[in-house]
Amino acid sequence: MIRLSDFDFELPGELIAQEPLEQRDASRMLVLGRKDGVIADSVFASIPSHLRPGDLLVLNNTKVFPARLYGITNTGARVEVFLVEKKSRSTWEVLARPGKRLKPGKKVEFGTGFSASVVGRAAEGRVVLEFAMEGDFDSLVDKYGEPPLPPYIKRQKGESEKDRERYQTTYASERGAIAAPTAGLHFTKEVMSELKDREIALAEITLHVGYGTFEPVRVENLNEHRVAGERFEVSDATAQTLNTAKTEGRRIVAVGTTTTRALESIVTPEGTFEHGAGKADLTILPGHEFRGIDALLTNFHLPRSSLLVLVSAFAGREHVLEAYRHAVRERYRFYSYGDCMLVI
Repeated sequence: MIRLSDFDFELPGELIAQEPLEQRDASRMLVLGRKDGVIADSVFASIPSHLRPGDLLVLNNTKVFPARLYGITNTGARVEVFLVEKKSRSTWEVLARPGKRLKPGKKVEFGTGFSASVVGRAAEGRVVLEFAMEGDFDSLVDKYGEPPLPPYIKRQKGESEKDRERYQTTYASERGAIAAPTAGLHFTKEVMSELKDREIALAEITLHVGYGTFEPVRVENLNEHRVAGERFEVSDATAQTLNTAKTEGRRIVAVGTTTTRALESIVTPEGTFEHGAGKADLTILPGHEFRGIDALLTNFHLPRSSLLVLVSAFAGREHVLEAYRHAVRERYRFYSYGDCMLVI
């Protein structure tokens, strides 16, 4: 049995980053040797020097939309709604707070020409809303919604304008995520330019980060846990680029756990990448044979989380937990707006 409690660590609350750094690439970067566990302290701006000419860096180009909405019911109660999964053109499964106020038939007003009716309930306490709107749904969400920051980043309503830009990668292009692929938040145009100058290749996939990425693990036996599927797409051109790198013996470096899940979902047992679209529903645990990636850039994750387990599966639990202990001692910044770790 693989125990959840084996993936715990002590983290002082003050190390949880509440704000992004003024300069994206000024983040610190812990470099971890996958095979030997050797740790080195660095900064993200120097990542090109830690990679080799010919390496293929794979980015997740998903774009976060402002999925958190605040509304008032027809009885005057204030509610917070988090868009989780689109079911049809106008129907969404949502998380609601307080959910008990949203019974079938209840109506919620979010703004002028933008409202919804409760039409049912779904699994895990979710509510099903049918939206009524005057105009385009995405435009109204952009107008009235707020960035879907994780709960450990504390904000007062209306204080998140900076987050619209910073809780988004500089290369985001495909709208659909309700959480940022945070390992990519450190990249700047300057870093991208230096990568190309050093002949480090770039490729993009799309995986729309969903609620499953940060959903708590509720079982001690990790073999009983399944990460919810997330929509992804890998183009034929990207698959060919990946296969060429693999054939030529060049390293494939995944930027983030979301990219890792996508790549490990499309690689065959023979090590060939297939293009296509679907749902990445792979749950990666220790013992997983990584066929798709050779190195990983990732932020620091929550204790007892599926993401920490994934990183540990790639680099070894003891190596990763020692790296985390080192990061705590050295006062690294943790989680979405925090520093990062390069596993090579």
